[in-house]
Amino acid sequence: MAKTELVKRDISWLSFNHRVLQEAMDKSVPLYERIKFLAIYSSNLDEFYRVRVASLRSFKELKKKTRKALDLETKPKKELKQIRRIVQEQQEVFGRIFRTDIIPELEKAGVRLINNEAFTGPQQEFAKRYFFEKVYPCLNPIILEPESAWPFLENKGLYFVIDLEGEGRTAILQMPTDNLPRFQELPSEDAGIYYLTFLDDIIRYNLPAFLDEPVLGAYAIKVSRDAELYIDDEYSGDLVEKIRESLDERNIGLPTRFLYDSRMPEELLGLLKEQLKLSKHDLIPGARYHNFNDFFGFPNPTDQSELHDEPMEPLLHEGLEQAEALLPYLREQDAVLHFPYQKYDYIPRLIREAAQDPDVTTLKITLYRVASRSAVVDGLLEALKNGKQVTAFIEAKARFDEAANLYWGTELEKAGATVIYSYPGIKVHTKLLLIIRQEEEDLRHYAYLGTGNFNEKTARLYCDHALLTADPRLAKEVGQVFDLLERKILMPKCKHLLVSPFTTRSGFEALLKQEIRHAKGGRKAYAMLKMNSLEDPEMIEKIYEACRAGVKVQLIIRGICCAVPDLEGVGENLEIISIVDRFLEHARVYIFGNGGEERLFLASADWMTRNLDRRVEVVFPVYDKRIREEIRHIINLQLADNTKARIINAEQNNPYHYQGGTPVRAQVATYQWLAKREPVGLQ
Repeated sequence: MAKTELVKRDISWLSFNHRVLQEAMDKSVPLYERIKFLAIYSSNLDEFYRVRVASLRSFKELKKKTRKALDLETKPKKELKQIRRIVQEQQEVFGRIFRTDIIPELEKAGVRLINNEAFTGPQQEFAKRYFFEKVYPCLNPIILEPESAWPFLENKGLYFVIDLEGEGRTAILQMPTDNLPRFQELPSEDAGIYYLTFLDDIIRYNLPAFLDEPVLGAYAIKVSRDAELYIDDEYSGDLVEKIRESLDERNIGLPTRFLYDSRMPEELLGLLKEQLKLSKHDLIPGARYHNFNDFFGFPNPTDQSELHDEPMEPLLHEGLEQAEALLPYLREQDAVLHFPYQKYDYIPRLIREAAQDPDVTTLKITLYRVASRSAVVDGLLEALKNGKQVTAFIEAKARFDEAANLYWGTELEKAGATVIYSYPGIKVHTKLLLIIRQEEEDLRHYAYLGTGNFNEKTARLYCDHALLTADPRLAKEVGQVFDLLERKILMPKCKHLLVSPFTTRSGFEALLKQEIRHAKGGRKAYAMLKMNSLEDPEMIEKIYEACRAGVKVQLIIRGICCAVPDLEGVGENLEIISIVDRFLEHARVYIFGNGGEERLFLASADWMTRNLDRRVEVVFPVYDKRIREEIRHIINLQLADNTKARIINAEQNNPYHYQGGTPVRAQVATYQWLAKREPVGLQ
């Protein structure tokens, strides 16, 4: 069998981050939102280096024979060079956007971001006072003589390398960005003009006085370190304890990227390379400032609302809003919520009502990424206080959220909940809530099945769907998934849900095979597949096979897309778009023509090998016709987007999906449609 043609995963990811950069370039995007997209780009790239580049570098160290045995066919050295070239090109664009677009636009808006060389007299006085009152107590400079041992540089920490008079004399100073804001407003003598500066420049200005000696130069540096915990393949011991121990280790991983001010003298750079044991591949030249993710907090001292997106306050769901109680409402009909367009408050309300309902006996929930202040967990704690049985499955391996998840797990355990942590070697990524209530001599199951996390904060930013149902076909099978998680069964026997790692792959393959049969029989055949990432070679091969058989396949992929869009015999039936806009597209929606009886599924799972084979995921059908039509309408809007959709093409250069005619911006159109129409669920 011929090898499946694929776009390299990491190259596709860099193409996705380019789409984020495009939003920062787009002059129709309000200025402060463009600044936010620069911050997102920077934050994304940092994680990419800490995780993906770290993995490639690990592969590079393996012998070719070992890589082959592990089925690691990638050529890491070649790919790392390609990554470096693409990132360098993107970073040049990033710098150009900031210098030639953002700074001038800020000045037009009356906001001037200046460095220490431009401080006026009053601003110099302010910088001195602010430094010695606020900054000085947080600083701990280390003066290094030629034979000194160099300090360990923390992951993502911002430092100054300070060139001092005298041969080989250097100082290292960490900027206290964890304690103080990165940006500070300065006094202004010009009416209507606001001056801002970096914390970096306040420190620069005061360095000679602070160190009490001349400073030849101060150059910003930043180290990104390997963030992968490498625990997925461990099958023994207390996994939770391993993760607790590993959290600190994450910050002492090997360097994967060393950003430095390109004005730094070669001799000083050579010293850093030697002392920090860096390779030439670690060194990434940059500008005067690093850590652009701090621009998430860039202040707007003006009152100009047009510098930000227009507010889109979450809408009410009329049926749930008018219901006196949610469980009786759901006993009669299903409901669907679309975040962030609609209020998330109904989910904590549902849990709180269940906690207070004397006939509710049990609540079970999966928690993957929990908000630092969680109304969902508060509701579970209330349920425990009221004598309910509460079981929480907490994914302790949710990358970068391990600490928060473990904290809430401990709090729930203290209150008497049954808390189950990760399986060794497998993540639980599904988003489920089960409420069991005693009704008329029987137990009734109510379920929440979602595409996104139980997280109030991200529900204001991530586009997700949540199905609330008492349909026994779905709710009782959610009970089976919890039986699996509680190790009461080895494998769920679900007729309606697809459950990874058991039936999701085979279920999706069967659905595509059915479309192929329809196409070969001369009937209309199609699939519309929306997901965050498409990476699994076998599923991509099935898409190719379907397209060659005449099945029309439309893909909406936010991030990684390893499918090659223009293969011979495939391209005419394959369309791939990606939408990047003010909200993060996070929902997974799978639609199959099914010979005219369309089938629609929602899921927590992408078509990545890990989602299909190494995670517990749930794919659930939408049986309610009204809800199916509602989600289908939203997908139609996304397929028609000619404003924020990009075409995924072979060149990976993200041309916009212009189709002519009336402009359609799917996220705005979805919000407006939900605001004006009669929501599903009203009688």
